[in-house]
Amino acid sequence: MADRHELIGKTLDGVETPSLVVDADALQFNLDAMASYFAQRPCKLRPHFKSHKCVTLAHRQLRAGGAVGITAAKLSEAEALVAGGIADVLIANQVVGPGKCRRLAELNRRAVVRAAVDSPQNVCELDAAAREAGVTIGILVEVDIGMNRCGVPPGERTFDLARQVHESPGLRFDGLQGYEGHLVLLPDAGERARRTTECIGRLVALRSELERHGLPCAIISGGGTGTYDVTGNIAGMNEVQAGSYALMDKHYRTRRPEFRSAMFVLATVISAQPDHVVCDVGLKGIGSDFGLPAVMGNPAAEVLKLSEEHTSVKNAGAKIGDRLRLIPSHGCTTSNLHRRMIVVRGDVIEDVWPIEGSGCLE
Repeated sequence: MADRHELIGKTLDGVETPSLVVDADALQFNLDAMASYFAQRPCKLRPHFKSHKCVTLAHRQLRAGGAVGITAAKLSEAEALVAGGIADVLIANQVVGPGKCRRLAELNRRAVVRAAVDSPQNVCELDAAAREAGVTIGILVEVDIGMNRCGVPPGERTFDLARQVHESPGLRFDGLQGYEGHLVLLPDAGERARRTTECIGRLVALRSELERHGLPCAIISGGGTGTYDVTGNIAGMNEVQAGSYALMDKHYRTRRPEFRSAMFVLATVISAQPDHVVCDVGLKGIGSDFGLPAVMGNPAAEVLKLSEEHTSVKNAGAKIGDRLRLIPSHGCTTSNLHRRMIVVRGDVIEDVWPIEGSGCLE
């Protein structure tokens, strides 16, 4: 694999495949569009690192504006972000177990790194780790607003958990988190907006109740790319955890066509059969949990199937040795499979960015 300095200034013709590639102009368009949307709104952006797992890109998202920090999906992502100089991180998930709680506490010596909770047990172990380290950990109580994943139901359990956090010496109750993930990809925009407004409305109502009971609730965080223009306009919402907007994938773009396709996997045709060609990337190099990829710039081409190391395409108009640019159906799971992204402007390589958070890190 050629290193960064060998690649900068060259064209994609010199890149070995499969490689994850990012179009710099499309990326900047997406960053500017989302930053502009949130620039003058009370609600701000907290871009989700899990979508790309690249610290350089996280810095770019913050510099674009309209953002208050970065969202991470797990502790190892937060560690990569803090090591890379990001000062404000929300782990939008539960950090459980004494070892991980100690690691979270240690991170708070260098940055503000919050976490979500949904159980009294987790509150106790986080409090113990924070007191042992001599730090204070900011906490958001996660509320299940309809996704049926993590979170406590709205009501007494929310109040009890918020009170427990508030009364824990090593913790700081910073607010609530709720994610309408079951709604962000609904195909009908009107239904998506209506149901999202209802779900987020439950969080806003809880905030009022908490504050009425003497529990200041500084933050309500949630949302995603599919609902940013709904959650971002609900009074009382503080942060939107959108991530896919930056690179955009095939599936998300059917819901949010205002953003451009900035990522693709560069692949080489290695076999030509009478009715299809085969490329040198498959399930191990391109996320397919939302369906098959598309061939960039060739609407007639149809991806037939993915194997572990192969993609079969018909009507590609390609021969052995040709390159195809495959747009993943799901960008988040694609980024997780690669160790770097090659950034191009036009067809010239401008930079190579490490993907520090990729892989199944603990």
